[in-house]
Parts: sequence; C-alpha cells; structure tokens
Amino acid sequence: MRPLVRPLLILAALLPAALAAQTLDNLIPRPRRVELLSDRTVAPDTARQLRVRLDAPADWDDEQYALLIAPRRIEIRAKTPQGVVWARRTLDQLRDDEGRYPHVRIDDWPEFPIRGFLWDDGRNFAGVELIKQWLDLLSAYKVNLFQWHLTDKPAWRIECRCYPQLNDGRYQRPGRDQGCYYTYDQIREVFAYARERGIRVLPEIDMPGHSDFFDATFGFAMDSPEGMRVLERCIAEFCAEIPASICPAIHIGSDEVHIADPEGFMAWAQRTVRSHGRTCFAWDPGLPADSLTVRQYWRETPGEMTDMPAGFPALDSSMGYLNLYDPLLMPAKLFFYTPCGDGRASATSLGGILCLWNDVRIDDKPRAALHSGLAGGLLAFAERFWCGGRTVDNAPGTLLPAPDTEAMQRFEAFQRRMADHRRRFLAREMSYWSPIHAPEWEVVFSTDTATIARVKAWGDVIDLDALCRLHAIPDGELTVRLSRTIRSESDTVRRFKVGFDHPQRSNRISDGIPEQGRWPNAGSLTVDGRPVAPPPYEQPGAYRFHFHTWARPQEELPYTDEQLYWMRPPVEVPLRRGDNRVELTLRRHFAGQRFHVAFVEAE
Repeated sequence: MRPLVRPLLILAALLPAALAAQTLDNLIPRPRRVELLSDRTVAPDTARQLRVRLDAPADWDDEQYALLIAPRRIEIRAKTPQGVVWARRTLDQLRDDEGRYPHVRIDDWPEFPIRGFLWDDGRNFAGVELIKQWLDLLSAYKVNLFQWHLTDKPAWRIECRCYPQLNDGRYQRPGRDQGCYYTYDQIREVFAYARERGIRVLPEIDMPGHSDFFDATFGFAMDSPEGMRVLERCIAEFCAEIPASICPAIHIGSDEVHIADPEGFMAWAQRTVRSHGRTCFAWDPGLPADSLTVRQYWRETPGEMTDMPAGFPALDSSMGYLNLYDPLLMPAKLFFYTPCGDGRASATSLGGILCLWNDVRIDDKPRAALHSGLAGGLLAFAERFWCGGRTVDNAPGTLLPAPDTEAMQRFEAFQRRMADHRRRFLAREMSYWSPIHAPEWEVVFSTDTATIARVKAWGDVIDLDALCRLHAIPDGELTVRLSRTIRSESDTVRRFKVGFDHPQRSNRISDGIPEQGRWPNAGSLTVDGRPVAPPPYEQPGAYRFHFHTWARPQEELPYTDEQLYWMRPPVEVPLRRGDNRVELTLRRHFAGQRFHVAFVEAE
C-alpha cells in the first residue's frame, strides 16, 4: 500500500493549484495578455499586501492595467484610477472558493472606450437601490457607462424646481409610478456611486418626442416656442445641480418623432446643451444631428449594422435590445456579433450600448432583469466589446452554427465560463438561465395543402423567423415540425424548458397562456409518438394579444413568470433506454407572431 501514498499526496498538493488556475480560465471579459507564472497558489492573506502604483507610461490607455499576483504581494499598476478599478474587478474574479489566487501576471486593456448599458426609468421607475445593484453588475464586468433614460412618455423622473408640476403624478400615465422622481441629491448619489465603480453616467432627457407627460402638464409640445423655453430652464437647472465635472455629456434622445422644424429644433437643443459645457449624444435614426454630436445607432431591424458611418463619433446599439430576444439565445447573438461593423475602435467607432427597454408596466422591478436576461446578455456584451474583433466571418445572428464548427465550440466554451460565474457570483441574477447547445433538427415547413421546405437547423432554441428568411420561406400561415433523436442510457425522466412562444417584453404581442392541457400556438411535444403534457397553468387563457399593445390598456398588464417559458419550471420528459424520437410542432397563425421554438435541457 505504501507506493500509493506519494501519488495521493502529489494529487492533493496539485488540486488547489488546479482550482485556482480554473478561475483564470473563466475570466469575463477575457484579458488581453495572461502569463501563468507557476502552478503555485497565493494565500488569501496576501491580498493584504496589495500595492497600487499610478505611474504607468503616458501611452497607456486610461483603462489599462497590469496585475501581478505573487506569493508575498499583489501589485496593480495603472495610468489612472479607472485602471485600478478594473484590476480590482479582475482580482475579484480570480479569487477561488477558498480565497486563493493563481500565481499570475495580467496585462489588459479594452478595445472600445465606451461599453454601456441603458435602463429606461421614464417608463418604469427603478429607484436608487436597484440602480446601484445594476451598477455593481456593470462594474463587475468592466462596463463603463450607464445610460440613464430619465424621461419618456409616462413621466419626467428628474426633480424640477423651476416647474414642479413636471413631478406631479396627476399629469403622468396612471399606474406608472406616478409622482416618482429622483431628487438632485439622489442623482448626485448615483453619479458618485457609479464613479467609484469605474462607471460614467450618461443622463438622457428625451426631446422632443416620447413626451406625452409634457403635453399633459403644459398643454403645448416640447418643440413649440413655449416648450423650448420650458426645456431651456429645465436643462439649465439640471446642469447647475449636476456639474460638468461629473456629467460631461447629456443625451437628448430625438428619435421616433415628426415635427415641423427638425433642423431648427436640433440646432437649438445642441446649442443649449453645449452652452453648459456638455457633449451631446442623440439617437440615429432620429432628428438631424450635427457632426459634433455622438450618434447612437439603432435600427428597426436590429443587427443590420455592417459599417459605422464616417465623419462623426458614433456608438453601436444595433446588436439588438435585451427586451426583444429570447434571453437564452441573446448571449449567442451578442457573442457572435461584430461591434461597429469591423470589431475595431477608431476616432469615430467609440463602442456600444446594450439597451433594456420596458414599454409594458412592471410591478416587480427587479424581475425586469430576469424577464429580459440582463445578466447573461451583459456577460456576452462585455466580452465582445472589451475584446473586439470578429468571432466568425459570417455572423450567424440568431441561428446557431453546427456543433462541430469552431464558432459553436468557442461559444460552448464561453457558456462554460458563464456557468462558472452563475455559480460563484450570479445565482440570483442568472436564475432564469440555462446553457444552450446545437443539436441537429430536421425541420419541415408546410401549409394546409403542401410541404414547402425540408431543412436542417441547429440549436436548443431556434428563431424560426430567421430560419424562414434564410430559406426564402414566404410569410403567412405555416405549420412547422421539428424532430431529432435523443439517446438515453436508461429509462429516465429529464427536465426541459419548452417554449412555443417568445413574446417581446415591449409590445406584448403573443399567444399568451393557453387553455389547460394545451401548448401555445397550437403546439405539441411527443416522444416516440407519445404526447408530453404541458404544465398546469395558474391563468389559463390569459394575455392572448394578437396585436401590438403600445398605448393600449393591455400595455399596463405586467408580465408574470408564467408568460415566459424560461421563467416557468421545466417540463418532465420521459425517455426510454436507447434512441428516442422527439418531435415538436407549432403553427404561425397571426401577424406579428414571434415564430420561435425552444427545447432546452435544464441543469
């Protein structure tokens, strides 16, 4: 028995080193340069020997840092305090469950100088404490800008002393956090909290559109002479309370509006904001901005960006909104996305901002992040915009590539990193999430009278709209049948998240919750011809809206977990030993339907 002692002792000695090195493999975003100096681990008390040096060369990026973790010390070197913050965030991720660190040197900097996240407070008021939680999440993954959309159709969320009626709930949309706004003290508190975490706040005062509250309050529109005089005083008050030293830029919105004199209004708005020493940001498409204003690009068809326009600074938000896509599929879309057209920063390609809009009223504000997959989407966004570059030459968008492709293998590896972060840091924030893989499906599209197409597709989640576009399958009513084989080593029951419906979290158009015993969209699930029953529903037949609910009473009905397949408990699917033929069918049967199917094994 003695010959076994030494190998066991060696294994025991190597195990902590392997665990500590695993944290290095799972960093998000991936650092630029990593050198593992040995297989030794660094004890937890070494963190008390932390040394910070702000003496980096002048040619370093402001966010660049060098991190050395050695047996007796940890050193951070940077050019600015911003770099120190990011080094500390990397240090947080490197600490294993026992508090140990790998013996490593890291040199790191971002590709894009702006990596942001937008929350729409105008439609649903979050409050300071929830905003702080999201700022902590942004900082953890080196996302350095928070776009704070402070005004929208329901309400003006900024304290207003010159026109206090703007804060009066009587003029705001009923049920939309009427009378809720941020005092200037609270706004400064958010700015300070963000700054300590390496984040700049970009407040957005949307004008002249998205301003129903303004018309109701004053009886005239923002773009009228009277409205512009009101705005001028409001902007002056905001800039006096929130100085340029902490708030060097203001976003003026300007999209989705038609007014009599767009050029004149924009010239006035940009001049007014700049008179207070601020840089202007504006949406594009939107009213015509000049060459000094930073354009934030969005598109009616998200993800159609191929090249950033030249001649003015711009940000990319055309990768798609979190509220638009399936939260289990969105990380793949973001991971495969090429930022700013070519994946490289320039004087005009500044980075991107990931947006979460919320037209529908929200009762439980923290659940908005779960319903739209904020945490999972943010991890993929942070990776892509920190690292830059192209993941694949032909981005697959919302259709997954085949499992044996390099692109899918890289995404699978990224999902393993995501799973590690869910386990260690984001159990609550990613409670909705399961990794998705790329099994092959046989897909048959048919009408009531004929088969239209037989194709292959890959993925636990399939965007059938995108698959139809890929194969030139026309619009109109369709039935689709998807089938694949699952092999099981024994008779067993496995759990799957099953979805035949994927409503946007903005327009609410969907088949809703079916009647008891039915799946949405005339769906069915069988295993070797045996039907699998849907779960019992608490609100059978509810929320069936085959129309956009914008500005309608139905927009005031909050989403519940039951309406979203990724939030519901998984379905138990019985499998027999050997090969099992799984088949899903569903029907596209109304205009605007998100044609979508999911069969995701729950962990």
